[in-house]
Amino acid sequence: MSETSIWVTGESGAIYERFWNGLQWVIAPHDLPISAGHAVSVFIINQTILALSEPGNLYQMQLSESSHPIWVDFTPTGNDSTSKKTEQGSAIHIKSGVVSHDGVRVYFCTKNGSLLELSEIEPPRWVHHGRPPGADVAAIADAANIRPEVVFTISSTGDLYEYDRSSKPSWKKHIWKEKLAQDASLMPSMASTFQGQIGLNSLSLYLLTKGGNLVERRLHQRKWKWIVHGSPKDHHLTSVTPVFQDQFNEKVLSLFFTSSVGYVFEYQILKHPGSTQENQIEQTWVRHMHPLDAKVARGIAGLQFQVGRIMFVLDDGRLAELHLSGLGGESLGLAQVNLRRKASVKYVWSILDAPETEGWNAEYCTEERGPSNCITGVRDETNDVGASRSITRRRKGSQEQQNYLSLGASGSSHAKSWEEYSYPDNWINTNFRLRVMHGGKSFFLITDSGLIFEYVYAENVWLWLRHEHPTAMKGALGNYNGSLFLVDAHGSLLIRERSSNDLTWTNCTSMRKGRQVIAGPPWDGIPGRAMKATTEDALFFVSKNGKLLQFTVALRKFKWKDCRNPPNTKIASIVDKEVFRENIVFVIGRDGRLYQYNKVTELWHEHYQSQHLVLSCLPGTAMRSSSVSLTGSLFMVSEDGGLVEYHWSAVDGWNWIEHGTPFKSVTLVGSPGPCFEGNQLFLIGSDGKVYLRHLDQTTWKWKNCGFPYMENMAAEKQEKVGRNNGDEEICVDEDFAASLEEDENLNNHNRNCNPKVASIRPIPFSEDSVIFELRDGRLAEMLRIEETQWVWSRIIGTPTSLCIANYWTAVAS
Repeated sequence: MSETSIWVTGESGAIYERFWNGLQWVIAPHDLPISAGHAVSVFIINQTILALSEPGNLYQMQLSESSHPIWVDFTPTGNDSTSKKTEQGSAIHIKSGVVSHDGVRVYFCTKNGSLLELSEIEPPRWVHHGRPPGADVAAIADAANIRPEVVFTISSTGDLYEYDRSSKPSWKKHIWKEKLAQDASLMPSMASTFQGQIGLNSLSLYLLTKGGNLVERRLHQRKWKWIVHGSPKDHHLTSVTPVFQDQFNEKVLSLFFTSSVGYVFEYQILKHPGSTQENQIEQTWVRHMHPLDAKVARGIAGLQFQVGRIMFVLDDGRLAELHLSGLGGESLGLAQVNLRRKASVKYVWSILDAPETEGWNAEYCTEERGPSNCITGVRDETNDVGASRSITRRRKGSQEQQNYLSLGASGSSHAKSWEEYSYPDNWINTNFRLRVMHGGKSFFLITDSGLIFEYVYAENVWLWLRHEHPTAMKGALGNYNGSLFLVDAHGSLLIRERSSNDLTWTNCTSMRKGRQVIAGPPWDGIPGRAMKATTEDALFFVSKNGKLLQFTVALRKFKWKDCRNPPNTKIASIVDKEVFRENIVFVIGRDGRLYQYNKVTELWHEHYQSQHLVLSCLPGTAMRSSSVSLTGSLFMVSEDGGLVEYHWSAVDGWNWIEHGTPFKSVTLVGSPGPCFEGNQLFLIGSDGKVYLRHLDQTTWKWKNCGFPYMENMAAEKQEKVGRNNGDEEICVDEDFAASLEEDENLNNHNRNCNPKVASIRPIPFSEDSVIFELRDGRLAEMLRIEETQWVWSRIIGTPTSLCIANYWTAVAS
């Protein structure tokens, strides 16, 4: 849009704007309506913004009555076109487009292979130019840059055509008369143009062939000529980036290309060749490689938004700026460059973060006072600390990118190899024994013997329902839209769901490309926060051979996809699925290291981790206090039983924090979680007690919640008073305490009763309730009565516990 406003269409189909607000680069969202589908490109004509959706519809950004920008359907129809060849009233779907050199017109390539022009916006004036005789328009190579109202197009067969409405015939085909190369079929893509390269009246059109070579179509002295420039040795070019002709060096023109392996090359072309010997260029192709631990996206042209500053899309969804040293990057807005480029001035890379829609960490700007204000960057002079933090944020931003490593860069020689790794026999049942079905109303329990029970509240009574299946179950791996996903003893993934008035079973493993699984996501969302349903909803599982599997569930269009695994390790467990970051699945490898999979780009990344920190194979949990802010943490357990936090903030980036254990004699067993309010995390100790790790203002503290047993509670109280910690609340409800005393009088002589908490992963039954399993097979519930005050509220008898308890049971049908 300008040198300080760049509109980006992400790989996810989201639209966002990067602009300089006077103090720093900020981003603002401009997504199309959900009903429109994914966006594929944006066009800016005379300050009017158009967006193209994947289905081929065009939208115009307008201001609503409340002065908020909205997208309005702008798709042309046969009634709008000046051509009589178009079907009246039918929508014309668009494939791609290019804005003219003067910025007042747009030329579109329609999905049926025709050339369409939008010559005026208000009112819209569409001109249908048809297609070349016996061919189609697959791409627009140049839109009136070489000559006004002359458009160059490329057909799907790779031929170059010239359209000039003022000539007869309007369409002309540029033929390869000279057999200069076998690779004469052009790649349907945008070209780069130059004027006056070998004379005042010379014109050059630089194009790519399907074989990845650079060719030039040159007009000089009224004669057209093909020239083959080739490509860097052993490289296949995939896109050309149009650049300003007014470069630093008057003697050399530069073109920039992306290659099939993610490199960027600069091709230096001599202006007016042959004039003097000193103008000879020793190296025609200059390799600029790619940023550290990231490669440039293939087939996507870059954008030169200022002299000496070119922006490229990376294959992982972020952006990168290739700029002259000292004249670009995240901290520089409009660069005033008047000096001539010298040989000593080199191009360098700067990585620019992308928003959460692409799976990254850039936060959208806010309307609050400060540098991140959307409209103008205002220094908050009343808070000097805030100003210094903003400077720190930018400095940390470049360091943050080093946390994402190219796979295999860190090495993992200290950890067990995946061939040596084996799961404990009861691993699935321990970590996926309990699953919430409907918050506060029902949850499922999978027993050691493989039976399936549902604890449900019906007609003012809590009762157990048994779900029958001929095969023993190992665990409940997920819950989506009222359907429960379970894994049986053979590793088959099954769905238990209601169809009309009947409960049915569906075998997902028997579907096309189905796999056997051993693990799933630890949680189905954040307690108390409604899940946002999309047309791309999917669950993720770990296969028996350590691969990540994606199972699409949206709209019941079930589909399996193999997401593979990091090259140097197999996957042990899933830490988080899109709770902490949209479109990101965090996993722990069998080498004890943290990895992430990007659902949009389908790429794996390894996170920087100390060689001395080895994570256990247990699932983790995510903590994010607000959906607006990206600040939050991933919590995991280390191999030696300590709590480990991986924290993200916009100020400090990623940081590993080791919380250790509540006491030296206690280690953590079982998976961490659940988490509440972004500041309270439950954990189970090796002593059978529950511990709460909570954030008191800015300080993390441990709280011992014990287990639901009165003698234990009394001992805990005496111990705390003896340590002058009498202000700690005893985690037991008064009414529940009375019932405990009665039960304990009956159970004191029952060897089958053990009220200590088992290492079974607990579940958040609601936003104020947690269900734990006791070592004797019973369940116990904790309720929150204040912000960080939790109490044991009841013990739930189960059909399989031998400890004395009352329960109702029935068979679900």
